Amino acid sequence: MTQLGIIEGYYGTSWSWAAREYVITTLKPHGYSYFIYAPKMDEFLRKRWREPHPADTAKALRNLAAFCRARGVRFGVGLSPFELYRDFNDAAKADLERKLAEFDSWGVDDLAILFDDMRGDLPRLAETQVEILHWVKERTKATRLITCPSYYTDDPQLDRFFGIRPPNYLEDLGRGLDKSIEIFWTGEEVCSREYSPGHLKRVAEQIGRRPFLWDNYPVNDGQRMSQYLHIRAFTGRPASIAPHLSGHSVNPALQPVLSCIPAISLAESYARGEAYEYGGAFHRAARMVLGDDLALALKRDLLFFQDVGRPRLQPKTVERLTERYSRFDHPGAREVLRFLKGDYEFHEEIA
Repeated sequence: MTQLGIIEGYYGTSWSWAAREYVITTLKPHGYSYFIYAPKMDEFLRKRWREPHPADTAKALRNLAAFCRARGVRFGVGLSPFELYRDFNDAAKADLERKLAEFDSWGVDDLAILFDDMRGDLPRLAETQVEILHWVKERTKATRLITCPSYYTDDPQLDRFFGIRPPNYLEDLGRGLDKSIEIFWTGEEVCSREYSPGHLKRVAEQIGRRPFLWDNYPVNDGQRMSQYLHIRAFTGRPASIAPHLSGHSVNPALQPVLSCIPAISLAESYARGEAYEYGGAFHRAARMVLGDDLALALKRDLLFFQDVGRPRLQPKTVERLTERYSRFDHPGAREVLRFLKGDYEFHEEIA
């Protein structure tokens, strides 16, 4: 088994602090050894990254770091320094140094510098990002440094949204980076259906190290995906990919409790290898998270939630499902009810 962890990399309403503690506690026995805080809606990690976090948020993050340490889980933060690579001047370095000191005060073990979802068709993109990452490495107290490249997948939709990727970008980035710096990769697509040893071996050759997988399942942000609950067990992640990875990070859904079901199934997929069966893994994980009766109801209604989607459900079906899940006094059932009300849906697409 490769090392498993959670990276909060979704758009949309961020989880509560209690939800984060619940997920960390629930997944630790299944081998999840790190938790990286990087919700896209935290502006102080993105466009307002030069500003310190509000005092109440900083306190909550210090508490979360302590919570992780007490349970033997690494705590991390993902910083997206918006377009820092356009002008890495003295003022930018001073702002970044202050931000790194803030992270150090929280007790960060893993620091992720994320260059995703920003313009990338720029001269010397890889060289500038290498310079930034080496500069950060010399100043952070974090014991693991990970980066997400501007082009973190083969998927051409990145070129459509953020400009055509520079020639040999991944090769130049990998060649220039210190070998101790990990590199995130989402696969052949932004939301990859599967991973193969052959694909991962090819990527490793490009970046000069094994990729650190950023797995965009069960994440369900965006206009289209937020209309579905991604709760089925993992498929397309055979145990044979483990030797080709330096780590496997799960980007969870907007529903923290329900996200634990597929997350537990991923651990089982690695543990059972060729004996893994995703149907049985779903049922076992759902029972662990939800209890027998609620797990059975969710299994019966899985088609409605993951395949049909909320906007295509008939009003009578929504009424019947709402009545059914209102009978359960469980946070997982409450996430289902919020989904049926449309509380998680986006009204415009995100890049």
